Amino acid sequence: MAILTMHLTIRRAEPSDYEAIVKIFSCPKVIWGTLQIPYPSVEQWRKKLAEPAEGFYSLVACVDGQVVGQIGLQTFPHRPRRRHVGDVGMMVRDDWQGKGIGTALMQAIVDLADKWLNLARLELGVFPDNAPAIRLYKKFGFQVEGTQVAYAFRDGQYVDTLMMARVHLPPK
Repeated sequence: MAILTMHLTIRRAEPSDYEAIVKIFSCPKVIWGTLQIPYPSVEQWRKKLAEPAEGFYSLVACVDGQVVGQIGLQTFPHRPRRRHVGDVGMMVRDDWQGKGIGTALMQAIVDLADKWLNLARLELGVFPDNAPAIRLYKKFGFQVEGTQVAYAFRDGQYVDTLMMARVHLPPK
């Protein structure tokens, strides 16, 4: 049996990554597992990466130089009572799911939040039927805080979303 090796790197997303990110957002499993709709706009992603919102951090996972995953962290620098919070969203290209890409992206964003941005709380939403994602988030200390009933419209029906959070307070 041959063992495949890959060279995985995590880096800050660059404006030139927009076509690769649109390709990821076009994958059926990504559309199913996120709040994105089909047919993502190439121009919208070019602009989002070229002119990111203040407090938005976007990282990509690259295998042998090819972008195969993306994670975003939205912080709230102008909301004094929410400065300690980050909202996480992630996607991994369909053909790279289950191969450690999500774990690497989550580790990078948690390290950024804990060690550099001084965020005490990370939040995210996930569909209850996305068991692999829920397992991944729990591995990083996220806990289910509640259910948002009929939160999103997916594939012709309303679906719930689990709200998960990870609270990481500094030692006293």
